[in-house]
Amino acid sequence: MRIGELSERTNTPRRLLRYYEEQGLIAADRSPNGYREYDERFVDRVMQIRGLLDAGLPTRIIKQILPCLDKPRVIHFPDATPEMLATLQRERDRMTERIECLIRNRDAMDEYLQTVTPAGAP
Repeated sequence: MRIGELSERTNTPRRLLRYYEEQGLIAADRSPNGYREYDERFVDRVMQIRGLLDAGLPTRIIKQILPCLDKPRVIHFPDATPEMLATLQRERDRMTERIECLIRNRDAMDEYLQTVTPAGAP
């Protein structure tokens, strides 16, 4: 598929897809006319990248863990350095804090909605 279709299917701007390619997060083949061509697997890959970026991970960390995301139950880093592991632990802890904050905010919104919504309203 070409970049326009990948953009539509992942709701990701073309410019951002080009950036992912510059960062080494995805790789396109080139057709004879120079157009980028992507495998079907890049739909899931782009969604994973976006999710990790939304969670606050920088692209340099995402690039290191992407190979593990193809088979999430078989994660193994034969060359994991102590620094990389420490970084991943810090990022995981940061994600946990953000999740807890989101849950608190969601619960507060639910409480507010219950208070201001008339009885019997959807």
